[in-house]
Amino acid sequence: MPATTARKRICLRGIVQGVGFRPFVFQLARHYQLHGHVRNTAEGVLMEVEGEAGTIDEFLRDVEQEHPRFARIEETVITELDPTGEPGFALRRSSDEKSRFALVPPDLATCEECRRDFTDPGNRRFGYPFTNCTNCGPRYSIIRDIPYDRPLTTMAEFRMCSACRAEYESPEDRRFHAQPNACPVCGPQLTPGVADARRRLAEGWILAIKGLGGFQLACDAENGAAVGELRRRKRRRDKPFGLMAPSLAVIEQFCLVSDAEREALLSPQRPIVILSRRSGASISDSVAPDNPSLGFMLPYTPLHHLLFAGAPYRALVMTSGNLSEEPIVTRNEDARARLSAVADSFVAHNRAIHTRVDDSVVRIFEGVPRVLRRARGFVPLPIDVGEEVTEVLACGGELKNTFCLTKGRYALLSQHIGDLENFETLEFFRETLAQMMKLFRVVPRLVAHDLHPNYLSTRFALGMDVAEKTGVQHHHAHIAACMAENHLREKVIGVALDGTGYGTDGQIWGGEFLIADLAGFERRAHLRYVPLA
Repeated sequence: MPATTARKRICLRGIVQGVGFRPFVFQLARHYQLHGHVRNTAEGVLMEVEGEAGTIDEFLRDVEQEHPRFARIEETVITELDPTGEPGFALRRSSDEKSRFALVPPDLATCEECRRDFTDPGNRRFGYPFTNCTNCGPRYSIIRDIPYDRPLTTMAEFRMCSACRAEYESPEDRRFHAQPNACPVCGPQLTPGVADARRRLAEGWILAIKGLGGFQLACDAENGAAVGELRRRKRRRDKPFGLMAPSLAVIEQFCLVSDAEREALLSPQRPIVILSRRSGASISDSVAPDNPSLGFMLPYTPLHHLLFAGAPYRALVMTSGNLSEEPIVTRNEDARARLSAVADSFVAHNRAIHTRVDDSVVRIFEGVPRVLRRARGFVPLPIDVGEEVTEVLACGGELKNTFCLTKGRYALLSQHIGDLENFETLEFFRETLAQMMKLFRVVPRLVAHDLHPNYLSTRFALGMDVAEKTGVQHHHAHIAACMAENHLREKVIGVALDGTGYGTDGQIWGGEFLIADLAGFERRAHLRYVPLA
């Protein structure tokens, strides 16, 4: 008895764009000799497949179980269609539809395959600091809009050469439809070159280096004079600097590293991980004054890897390219204007950064990574709150600000914004909010804000043209956030030992014991009030 021919439309929603999903589907469909097509749309990946019904089932099983490493399928919607006899399987152009919601991938650390490419003297990308493929490279920092395709990124101005175009169009190549694909012939260029940057760092210079999500200030971490001068120029009295080393083996020369810390350092997010400093470690005391901990990360871009290749230094300070309390700088002209009194020299490139993203910071507590600063590598991955919610903007507090948008069942957190104490950081807040509302198609129906009337985030919220606005007590907000993240709906005993927050009695609260649910709270106990300056 002949096999039954079927045709199905499959819509996949989640982190399915910018992670090599369409090439994966294309190759898998060819493996199963299925017919149809696949394309990006503004709500996810849409495919139509035609063939024997049992074969389609096997294909779908592999899609869900064998998908690219960084993909995350949140929802699969399948519709039965009548067979059309469509020949072959095609990878079609993305839909121009702009109204639907789709998730956006974060920036991904350089993969080992690309690292081999730019360290191989026989490879055409040898020494090229913008090497990437579908498994790694810039995503969130270069995306202007969805669907995720090159014309909607800051790579649009770079026209691929014939060799890159052949890779981009070859289903057998790992750069098949890699949107930031480039090479020394056709891609972004670095000025000056890596060799000059290495030499200057070795000589004790302070460099402003344009990275993935913004400029970074770098110097030799074992050169006390250079680190001390960076601290003085940056106007940063004692807050620790982030560090970068070329390998785990080097980090272990300076710090004690547990298995969990090692795993966090090597994760695709490549965050800064807070580690215990080894006694006698030669890192300059000016890196983290009077602090037993150091924050290390591993290289996460080709440029970082190349800065260490053959260099005489073992570790670099790699801290945000900004003045104290200002946001990280992203534009070449702004860097030269704002950082000229800090950096001795600049290393820049001509690929625009559309969304500024600082480095993430992680600490291991009880064997589990706790994200202290959620930014590059994590944002804009959503948090599933377990149920559909109204579209809300929560503006956050004043210190270490992060805002949140909700869409469907997702909480979409911004990257770390910083302390909202000046105009520049407020502008960073505004530009990031506008970008995330555009990317995720969010139109807030309600704006939540801190009770403190003088916070810039509160004043921003109250000035928005949104009908419904609600104030939330600072410590209740912390407890409710923990509840939402862990899908708790019943009343809880919430303990918020968080420092200061404006209370419902007009006093400054801190150290709160609340009986709370998502809608409200009862204050059962608190630390005794003390006079404050």
